[in-house]
Amino acid sequence: MNGDSMLFFDRHMDALPLYEAFKGRVMDEIEDVHMKVQKSQISFYKKHLFACVSFARVRKKKDCPEVYIVVTFGLARKKESPRIDVATEPYPGRWTHHVLISELEEIDDELLSWVREAAEFSAEK
Repeated sequence: MNGDSMLFFDRHMDALPLYEAFKGRVMDEIEDVHMKVQKSQISFYKKHLFACVSFARVRKKKDCPEVYIVVTFGLARKKESPRIDVATEPYPGRWTHHVLISELEEIDDELLSWVREAAEFSAEK
């Protein structure tokens, strides 16, 4: 892990294993991914941004677990699932989905199928 990533997790070190598990699966399962660490998120790109990890507030504070990450990804359509905390359409035909992850088991095949679909969708743009 580089210094920028460590700074990103400076106040959220307990969430680092969640991020490392997510990043590992993304890098293993999707080809030609590069990353960019920013102040508010760590972004995953192919040709374009397809997913990111952040600490965005997608639930009321009282409903958030103590340790979590938020995985955000974009698709051409709205995905319906109880796991998706928020889905918005900021641009016509582009839906942004936010999933709060608090357990390693939640970084599963279903989540990665959505992220793979987002990577494919971003490559089409």
